[in-house]
Amino acid sequence: MIDVVWLIPALPLAGFLVILLFGRRLGEPKAGFLATAAAAGAFVVTVGVFLTLLGRDAHDRTVEKTLFTWMAAGGFDVKVGFLVDPLSIAMALFVTGIGSLIHLYAIGYMHGDPKFSKFFLYLNLFVFSMLMLILGSNMLMTFLGWEGVGTCSYFLISFWHTKDANASAGKKAFVTNRIGDFGFMIAMFLTFQHFGTLDYLKINEVAVGNISKGLATAIALMLLVGACGKSAQLPLFVWLPDAMAGPTPVSALIHAATMVTAGVYLMTRTSVLLSLAPNAAWVVAVVGVATALFAATIAIAQNDIKKVLAYSTISQLGYMFLAVGSGAYVAAIFHMITHAFFKALLFLGSGSVIHGMHDEQDMRRMGQLRKWMPVTWITFMIGWLAIAGVPPFAGFWSKDEILLYAFSKSPALYAVGLLTALLTAFYMTRQVIMVFYGDEHWNAQTDPALGPDGADLGGGHGGDHGATPAVHGFVGSAEAHVHAPPHESGPLMLIPLVVLALLSIVGGALQLPFGKSTHFLEKWLEPVIEGREATLKSGAESAKWGLLAVAVIVAAAGITAAYFVYQRKKVKAVEPTLFAKGWFYDSSIAAFMGGPGRAGFQATADADGQVIDGAVNGVGKLLTLGSGQLRKTQTGFVRSYAAGLGVGVVLLLGWFVVRGMF
Repeated sequence: MIDVVWLIPALPLAGFLVILLFGRRLGEPKAGFLATAAAAGAFVVTVGVFLTLLGRDAHDRTVEKTLFTWMAAGGFDVKVGFLVDPLSIAMALFVTGIGSLIHLYAIGYMHGDPKFSKFFLYLNLFVFSMLMLILGSNMLMTFLGWEGVGTCSYFLISFWHTKDANASAGKKAFVTNRIGDFGFMIAMFLTFQHFGTLDYLKINEVAVGNISKGLATAIALMLLVGACGKSAQLPLFVWLPDAMAGPTPVSALIHAATMVTAGVYLMTRTSVLLSLAPNAAWVVAVVGVATALFAATIAIAQNDIKKVLAYSTISQLGYMFLAVGSGAYVAAIFHMITHAFFKALLFLGSGSVIHGMHDEQDMRRMGQLRKWMPVTWITFMIGWLAIAGVPPFAGFWSKDEILLYAFSKSPALYAVGLLTALLTAFYMTRQVIMVFYGDEHWNAQTDPALGPDGADLGGGHGGDHGATPAVHGFVGSAEAHVHAPPHESGPLMLIPLVVLALLSIVGGALQLPFGKSTHFLEKWLEPVIEGREATLKSGAESAKWGLLAVAVIVAAAGITAAYFVYQRKKVKAVEPTLFAKGWFYDSSIAAFMGGPGRAGFQATADADGQVIDGAVNGVGKLLTLGSGQLRKTQTGFVRSYAAGLGVGVVLLLGWFVVRGMF
């Protein structure tokens, strides 16, 4: 099966090309089923490759398959090839598997959209780009997929571009990712300058003992810049919350299971460089844990159902970076996989809620939806328990392993990670109560999001399809907002929810802490990590079960606190404006760019136009003026030229006479 690994990205690419040529003729739902079949076919091939590798010894599970030479210039030789190893295939499994479920879900979700075929065209192109990113055998192939998913995210986030906010969100994602791409490019330049290759296997072979700590640190930090852009870490996280403007299947595909994990994949793939740069590893860990806590504080005060999940995604990605910086690469991939399960489930569940609530996203207009949407409710509850860190759900095991390695590296990192876990359990419980429990605000006589005079108090107006409550679902005057009854989603949307819910329950079995015999993922990834996985300090090893108990207590405390605040209302909810506005980080950037930034850019443009261009144009004008004056001496009369020649001879004779005298 390894010989046909090229089929994994080729099938989504074929789906893209067919829809590009015949999409309008196929229409709805055929274009959707074709795109789903292409993604599912890639999943089947990936399973075949996985089984082939599983049947081999560990040292034979890394294979490089070259298709052809892409470019060759001097010592620069880049091939189009695929690196088939446990890391790339593990990622390909959940990218194609969850991607197929999201494609199926989108057939029901996008029903009736006038650009139905185009949406699936973009989805297939995105899956192809993501597969090229993770299967590429060298940095340039990875960068090709890296840019591809960035472009597709722009198309998908701004899919409903007729609404200004959606178009702006797409541009914001595109520009922010370009900043990160700059770091990735610098890392590639430095790598090629030193090693003479961009091939991952060759770099791994020669890196140890052949690179200074300073250069390894520089490359690792530049890779971190690229990873921060793609995986929405501080300071480049600002694009992801606004990216919720895209259709919910996009949120699930890009911002849960695939694209945002690309940065974690890149850091793990180049772990040999990070292992040689301990200072860079500390930076990665600090950036990760700071982002995790920062995003969690913002999530506790959001009212948009998708914004809560967006900031939750940023926070969970921070955990993965904490793991990478702590040398726990297996734990990072473990949490990446479980997060793909439960976060895709939560995003698709939120989409089902939005669909059933007639495009409403403000959680303050919901409540008691478990009566109307039982399947969505049950599956969403499973996702909630998984992300909150409740055993035996998948998220508990992966998050606990990250916290264990963080404790081994630094108690301070562990403390911040544990506080983040508490906030995660709190804000996710808050979301569950506001959406599925509490009172029925969707049918309230007084709109909870409006003041007594009908003035909008902000938060979540406008549904996922860019419609306003006045158009979708809400009828009547400002004094009496009566919502059409919620409804459960159809089978095409519910089947993926059920499958992802099951995976969110059993996914933790990949890496259980009961001994080496239950470390299945660690054994699988060993050929990739090659001994670079951090070793737990004796204190952390002996405290493992105590720390696990602490994690359970913290999760229970967060859930209990949210229950008494939002369900029992024993304590008044405290949701600071500082958190609701995202610490004013995004608005501060916007204010700077629109004020001093714009003035600075204009001054730079003026300097370029007047000084740089002025100097160049001035030289041209001087030459033009001089040549014009010189041209006047060219009269065309022989006597003038003879006179000039005579004058020249006299001047030369005079020069020689004067020189002889002195």
